[in-house]
Amino acid sequence: MKKNYEKYAEVFKALGDSHRLKILDMLCKDERCACRILEKFDITQPTLSHHMKILCDCGMVNKRKNGKWMYYSINIKGCEEIIRSIENLTTIIGTECPINNKECCK
Repeated sequence: MKKNYEKYAEVFKALGDSHRLKILDMLCKDERCACRILEKFDITQPTLSHHMKILCDCGMVNKRKNGKWMYYSINIKGCEEIIRSIENLTTIIGTECPINNKECCK
């Protein structure tokens, strides 16, 4: 798998905010209307929209419009891809971990 550092940075940015983590936790239970998400925070609607844009842009959340309301849900395939990407980024290649190789420190 090719490493896409820009995508990694986008995902880590999305995960680097406590509001967005709480939103993800809420969406793991079920799809939510933006108004229901907003009830759980002391933030404005434009701020929520900003958080949701970041989560949608990195592929973790789906959105759908129904009338005048926006509904959000976890993007399962997107999250699985992100997990594989993080595994790819953090997998040590080779039989010996370079951190445990004392030769490099001599």
